[in-house]
Amino acid sequence: MIIDRDLAPRLEQAALSAPAITLTGPRQSGKTTLCRSVFPDHPYVSLEAPDVRSFATDDPRAFLAQFPGGAIIDEVQRAPDLPSYLQGIIDADPTPGRWVLTGSQHFSLLESINQSLAGRTAVHHLLPLSRGEAIRFSNHPRGLDETLITGGYPRIFDRGLHPTDWIGSYIATYIERDVRTLRNVGDLSVFARFVQLCAGRTAQLANLSSLADDCGVSQPTAKAWLSILEASFVVFLLPPFHANHRKRLVKMPKLHFYDTGLVCHLLGIRSPEQLHSHPLRGPIFETWVVSEISKQRTHQGLNRGLSFYRDRSGTEVDLVIEHPERATLIEAKSAATPSTSFLKTARRVAAYFRDQHPCDLIAAYGGDQLQERSEERLVPWAQLHEADFSNPAGGSV
Repeated sequence: MIIDRDLAPRLEQAALSAPAITLTGPRQSGKTTLCRSVFPDHPYVSLEAPDVRSFATDDPRAFLAQFPGGAIIDEVQRAPDLPSYLQGIIDADPTPGRWVLTGSQHFSLLESINQSLAGRTAVHHLLPLSRGEAIRFSNHPRGLDETLITGGYPRIFDRGLHPTDWIGSYIATYIERDVRTLRNVGDLSVFARFVQLCAGRTAQLANLSSLADDCGVSQPTAKAWLSILEASFVVFLLPPFHANHRKRLVKMPKLHFYDTGLVCHLLGIRSPEQLHSHPLRGPIFETWVVSEISKQRTHQGLNRGLSFYRDRSGTEVDLVIEHPERATLIEAKSAATPSTSFLKTARRVAAYFRDQHPCDLIAAYGGDQLQERSEERLVPWAQLHEADFSNPAGGSV
């Protein structure tokens, strides 16, 4: 089943002006399906196949000459010199929308693209399904705990697969295959342990020293391995908020996963019942809220403006969305019963911001009752996708 992805209109728009479009994102996030759906008349070729990859690597001019009208080239990072040859073709014929390049390794792909195709390609990122996209499948999970465990990889929904089985295979394939292509990791079992430790620290400060000590590796190794997870779109680091006021703020970023299904599997959580009583349910829900908003904004082309607030006294807000003239403070509370206390800390932080950033306050929580007051809202988790977080106050739900 092919569903509409929120990023599709942006790709269509980019194809009207840019000679090439580059789409990155994690493996199995739906990049190929999206590109073939948006550009059905483009020839398609994947560099995953060894013979095709050898052709593209050994004779890139002849490889590209097969496609005089352009093409979709999948996993283009596997032939890192190819964009250099594509540059000359684009300069000779800059017709918009001819070339569509996809890849699942962010750093290596963009390094190659930036060196060769700067100013010639529009770069977009496709993340796993947001809740708003997942509910377009008829078999989407209805409950919160089931949603957190299932995650957002399209194949689970498309094939009606059990998330535990599919995610287990995904993790094994990622560790055994992608890690080797990104960096020389000597002991894969130790790296696998590192990934599990990261899952146990989701929604916590990314303390490299602590991670390194618990994993038995050096801090530079922990930093390099965390970069691998970032490059593969497994985790992202949410930066701390910085402002010119008297409060002393922490400088360490927060660690979040793009997909809570991965987190649950890495933590050994296999059922909604197990998750419901798990001590990390709160942080997992926080990661879900932050990643949902990050997905929405990323698919709208907004890659900046998200942070979290924490000062040295421990006052914290889970997510800050900065707009030109306002800020939205968001708290994630997994409890099902609404309470005005959800926004207690956010109100305190809003008072700090009052002169520089008028604030709107939102608590995304695990219940089902929407409550709205002047500048405050309690938003049920299942309605979070209905809010527009590209605008001040998060739009209307």
